[in-house]
Amino acid sequence: MALPFPYPAEQTDRKIRMVPAKPQTEDPSPAEFRAAMRRFVGNCSLITAGSGAARNGLVVTSALSLSADPPLILACINRASSSWQLLKTAGCFGLSSLGAGHRAVAERFSGQAGHQGAARFDGLDWVSAVTGAPLLADAVVGFDCSVEEMLDRASHSILIGRIRAIRTTTGQGALIYWDGAYHSLKG
Repeated sequence: MALPFPYPAEQTDRKIRMVPAKPQTEDPSPAEFRAAMRRFVGNCSLITAGSGAARNGLVVTSALSLSADPPLILACINRASSSWQLLKTAGCFGLSSLGAGHRAVAERFSGQAGHQGAARFDGLDWVSAVTGAPLLADAVVGFDCSVEEMLDRASHSILIGRIRAIRTTTGQGALIYWDGAYHSLKG
């Protein structure tokens, strides 16, 4: 499905020229927006919080840096997520960036494998740092964060975390989400 963007490109003689589109009178539909966002490449990360039987987590493709001084990251969390209430009350969370070999972990934490709640953590190696939030032991990078703020916008909350500790693992590549599927990038 082709979407009307403000400036579609025309290619002639190897040169690209931007052509203004006809103005849109309505916002794109949710279906058009979701279809467009599937074309947006996202890094796969786990957001995890809690301990013991009260642990939970989810996969996000919306995590990014917000500030280096102080060190802040943000991620967008659907308020209908089973992890949202825990993140709202826990005070801390872990963000674990997934490597090329973590497709099964992403499927487990996205609910595709049928796991829910604390069962998503079973059989995986976890560590903690300063706040006690769970971090995937072999993640490409793990950020141990305290919750700085959660801002509600439409169907999601913007989770802002202050980084308290960082763990890195080399040679993992990356797991990305693009066009409705997970893809591995070898390091």
